[in-house]
Amino acid sequence: MADKRKRRRADSDSDDNTHLPFKSRLKPDSTILATLKSLTESTKSSASTSKALTLADLSLASTCREVTDLPLSSVQNKILTLALSLTKSILSGNGFSFNVPSRAATNQLYVPELDRIVLKDKSTARPYASVATVRKTTITTRILSLIHQLSLKNIHVTKRDLFYTDVKLFQDQTQSDAVLDDVSCILGCTRSSLNVVAAEKGVVVGRLMFSDNGDMIDCTKMGIGGKAIPPNIDRVGDMSSDALFILLVEKDAAYMRLAEDRFYNRFPCIIVTAKGQPDVATRLFLRKMKMELKLPVLALVDSDPYGLKILSVYGCGSKNMSYDSANLTTPDIKWLGVRPSDLDKYKIPEQCRLPMTEQDIKTGKDLLEEDFVKKNPGWVEELTLMVKSKQKAEIQALSTFGFQYLSEVYLPLKLQQQDWL
Repeated sequence: MADKRKRRRADSDSDDNTHLPFKSRLKPDSTILATLKSLTESTKSSASTSKALTLADLSLASTCREVTDLPLSSVQNKILTLALSLTKSILSGNGFSFNVPSRAATNQLYVPELDRIVLKDKSTARPYASVATVRKTTITTRILSLIHQLSLKNIHVTKRDLFYTDVKLFQDQTQSDAVLDDVSCILGCTRSSLNVVAAEKGVVVGRLMFSDNGDMIDCTKMGIGGKAIPPNIDRVGDMSSDALFILLVEKDAAYMRLAEDRFYNRFPCIIVTAKGQPDVATRLFLRKMKMELKLPVLALVDSDPYGLKILSVYGCGSKNMSYDSANLTTPDIKWLGVRPSDLDKYKIPEQCRLPMTEQDIKTGKDLLEEDFVKKNPGWVEELTLMVKSKQKAEIQALSTFGFQYLSEVYLPLKLQQQDWL
């Protein structure tokens, strides 16, 4: 009778391995945890012995500009100084014109030593006495006036609030948002220094505690939905964690799966997502965790060109906000998955793969020309494979083997094999 039970159990295990490919290759969790502890110790040791480079440490051929966090009093003074210089320009007969740093692609520079994109020093004139720029000059003046009011009252508003202060002038929020970035460049301060924030988007769950405006938050007790990342990072402090790594997830669906499965308890980690395109608050929060906790960051994104673009925004910065890349980028993010080579390696069925569109292929080829991709041979190899195979897949393609395959097999095996780039 006992032999029959053993055979039934063995048959059941065999069935599980059939439904969950590669599960039999998994070693005990204790072995995987030992590997992760070694990675964490190495990351902390490297962070304590190496000094972070800045633009000032480098002798670049091009002059570059960066913004800094400024107190409200400094923001007020800069706006008043700018207003005074404009007044003098008008009274001297030179007219009313802003000197705006150019955020065009031609004024961007990737610095390999810093592994991020920075803004070069080219500027353009934005005169009021020009049909081409009069409206944008008016919007810039209005935004500066609103920012000055915020600094005097010491309150925060969202970008949406800012737009609705003068809908007829702004017409579309993308216009007020773009000028807001211009104002940051003009004043030489971060956007958060202007007390204008984006609406809450990103969420975090797992082995992390921090204070939010004085209230202590335990991210293991926030349910499946997790804790919304505060839009103004200056109210976040007192971070502490017993995690071994930070898991950066592109999509909300994968985040929910990992949160519901309590993946962070099996493998102590902090799970964070911006639910797609990275927002400023999530980028600031991720950098703060990395710098204060000194933990390795592993990224889980879709196997398509846009997944890699999202990963690069977190790591190297976006061209749109290259002026603030020093504060918005997180160094040394490792690409854990889903990588193009994983599609065959993990036997993802053809019906779960998607054909790349012409636009996808063009985006992939354009990425191969980017300096931040060329710097990493592993990225080049994976991206070349993607463009050549003309196939892409989302993280959810792993659900073909079971809804919990991601948390039960794929990620544990990746961590066990230290399979990241």
